[in-house]
Amino acid sequence: MRLSILVPAKDERDNIRPLLDYFKGFVERRHVDWEMIIVDDGSTDGTYEELKRLVPEYRNVKYFRHRRNLGVTHALKTALKHSEAPLVAFFPADLQFTLEDVERMVSRIETDGLDLVAGWKLGKYEKKVVSSIYNFLVRMLFGIKIHDMNSIKVMRREVLELLPLRKDWHRYIIPWAKELGFRVGEERVILRPRMHGVSKYRGVGRVLVGVFDLISVKFLITFRRKPMFFFGGLGLASLVLGVLAGVVALYLRIFKHFGYRPLLYLVMFLLISGLIFFLMGFLGELVSGLYDIVEGESLLDYEEDEGDS
Repeated sequence: MRLSILVPAKDERDNIRPLLDYFKGFVERRHVDWEMIIVDDGSTDGTYEELKRLVPEYRNVKYFRHRRNLGVTHALKTALKHSEAPLVAFFPADLQFTLEDVERMVSRIETDGLDLVAGWKLGKYEKKVVSSIYNFLVRMLFGIKIHDMNSIKVMRREVLELLPLRKDWHRYIIPWAKELGFRVGEERVILRPRMHGVSKYRGVGRVLVGVFDLISVKFLITFRRKPMFFFGGLGLASLVLGVLAGVVALYLRIFKHFGYRPLLYLVMFLLISGLIFFLMGFLGELVSGLYDIVEGESLLDYEEDEGDS
């Protein structure tokens, strides 16, 4: 089956030649109909110049450039737009993964009828403890049995086309695919030492971004169909607490002849907050309705295309 390998590259100049040689040798040995699409994501080390110089020497390789760093997710979207195969693979440019593993993942899609196969990294890698905690949280929040959310992936192109890919949301391809009803599996893959350069995913800031994005995705997946269930619940709880606090304030005022102004402020705050939550729920329902219309049209086009084929 044809495959497009989508390769985001940020400051990977020294890895470009080895990557292209590896791809060329693999395709010639295995006689597979694969293409590679490399997207330079705002590199400053001459990655684009190296691509421009080398790619004409190789068959079935395309390259594109972002003038500034937009992130892995946008690089994948750019590569997908210029791909042609029914299957696509997310394959980093650092040569820490193997095309042999990608080939086995393609076979899983063909033989097991899966829509997405995620890699499960075996080997030593940086931030293993942080990654383990993160993967545990994802499995717990989304009810997914996949062990590794941040490895290579092979999937039918429809999976990537239908996902709401925002900046840095490539980490959540698996939860979204499961939410949309795609069949997901995993395959153990070997993680090799990086040949050149350093990891781009360092610093406490990356961890915080990951946690906040995780919460956002969980909220959207859980409540995007019924936002009133979430906001309405908060609004109802706030109104009930406001009424109870108001009763207490009246009791103190009438029977104890005691006025406590902070309690009055609390009553006002709870009642107004309850009304605001309900308003947010109504607005959320309107947005959700529009989203369902757009998504429904996209899914209908997908089903019609598949039926025609």
